[in-house]
Amino acid sequence: MSASAKLPAFDPADPLGLDDLLSEEDRAVRAAVRDWTTRRVAPHIAEWYENGELPGIRELARELGDLGALGMSLTGYGCAGASAVQYGLACLELEAADSGIRSLVSVQGSLAMYAIHRFGSEEQKRHWLPRMAAGEVIGCFGLTEPDHGSDPAGMRTHARRDGGDWVLDGRKMWITNGSVAGVAVVWARTEDGIRGFLVPAGTPGFSAPEIRHKWSLRASVTSELVLDDVRLPAEAVLPEVTGLRGPLSCLSHARYGIVWGAMGAARSCFESAVEYARTREQFGRPIGGFQLTQAKLADMAVELHKGILLAHHLGRRMDAGRLRPEQVSFGKLNNVREAIEICRTARTILGANGISLEYPVMRHATNLESVLTYEGTVEMHQLVLGKALTGLDAFR
Repeated sequence: MSASAKLPAFDPADPLGLDDLLSEEDRAVRAAVRDWTTRRVAPHIAEWYENGELPGIRELARELGDLGALGMSLTGYGCAGASAVQYGLACLELEAADSGIRSLVSVQGSLAMYAIHRFGSEEQKRHWLPRMAAGEVIGCFGLTEPDHGSDPAGMRTHARRDGGDWVLDGRKMWITNGSVAGVAVVWARTEDGIRGFLVPAGTPGFSAPEIRHKWSLRASVTSELVLDDVRLPAEAVLPEVTGLRGPLSCLSHARYGIVWGAMGAARSCFESAVEYARTREQFGRPIGGFQLTQAKLADMAVELHKGILLAHHLGRRMDAGRLRPEQVSFGKLNNVREAIEICRTARTILGANGISLEYPVMRHATNLESVLTYEGTVEMHQLVLGKALTGLDAFR
């Protein structure tokens, strides 16, 4: 750089200049999702969270379909075919609004639609994916059970053949979108191994009662799936996978979205803390002028933008077909953990106001407690990385 070259101005919202890594199309995707959340979620989310509801979820799903946000990284069948980075940017903006909104999109696209897209028959893809991409049909993903979360290999839900049909029995727990889903992707044990089944809503013996009394992800539909002698035709099974490889590959795709999404929640809290520090006065001046507050803000900014840079790097690897599951665990472990710490630090800057729904901080903090443990707890991701680093399996 020549001595006379002019440096760009420092941007407090982008201190590392990470926008330089984005194309115009990337920025357009981000702007479109941010605009939608600003109009459709931000004015209502505190009330939804306080009431423990997500009213108009079917309308929201259709709007997200119009936006191209459902199954957006998938190709064909009405899906947007966006890059992994663009999908990540969308997840960041959605979770900056609320983790429940990002969960709605992640479960629809990265779990339910991804399972059908990757492991379904051509008939299954044509039947379900276009309507799911449009938000006309909501999907859910049934893997976790009441007694088997981190160890899906121990699942008790089972499917047996009866003539040309399959009959499913079992329970699934903590299922996002469950009671509003038009189709559930349910994983069950069979004599041949674990298989995936497409269970349409309304099938006799299948129900999805909603789980109440949550103190996290309150603006999200969470359900139990109950399967009592649910009879399905032979063509309900996903034909292209047997074993845990199926559901685990779906989870890896969804975890990638969390790597980005957690940084959205962190950004929202950081921005609230910066604005509060600039305007809240104590001892005759704004608290942002005190050294301890500035130290907190500096540390928060460092972890926030390191996390976004990590997410971007993993997105480029995914777009290049080079992203390993262990690297997704690296991102999920780091970014969610750091996002929670950013929320907690923001809470200290806001003081008593930090617990008020007038600000987003406590809502994000409680949501992230769920994000920390769903789709792989801290301990599971630590063990994934531990095995990759040492070559030794410590899971059992």
